[in-house]
Amino acid sequence: MTFVKNTPVHFGNLFDELFNQIPTNWGKDVQNPFSSVPANIHETKEGYHVELSAPGRNKEDFKVNLENGLLTISFEKNEEAENKDFKTIRKEFTQRSFKRSFSLDEKINTAGIQAKYENGILKLYLPKKEEVVVNPQQINIQ
Repeated sequence: MTFVKNTPVHFGNLFDELFNQIPTNWGKDVQNPFSSVPANIHETKEGYHVELSAPGRNKEDFKVNLENGLLTISFEKNEEAENKDFKTIRKEFTQRSFKRSFSLDEKINTAGIQAKYENGILKLYLPKKEEVVVNPQQINIQ
């Protein structure tokens, strides 16, 4: 399995501290096009385990697609309805859209890929293809 590099750019803390006194409802949330979710990848004899940290979402929010050997996991942020019953003073919970891609090689059994979402972690299991073991064969000479 090959990882397609996605380098996030983080300016959040610098700008948060710099503009800490500005009310949070002034302007819209700025989407960082380079934002991504952290991932853990573990390899076992049987396959790969990919875990993405994505708390506060529902399993229906994710899209997992496989096309031409590229496994793409994405989440599209839905616009929140504005609540007129209260005014938000500070908003630190965020749910940004993201897209992560992984190149799969011929060792992965793509038909057996499984995904589940529990406790804020999207877990994918990518099983390895069974290796074909060729047993030595005695050939009789005639």
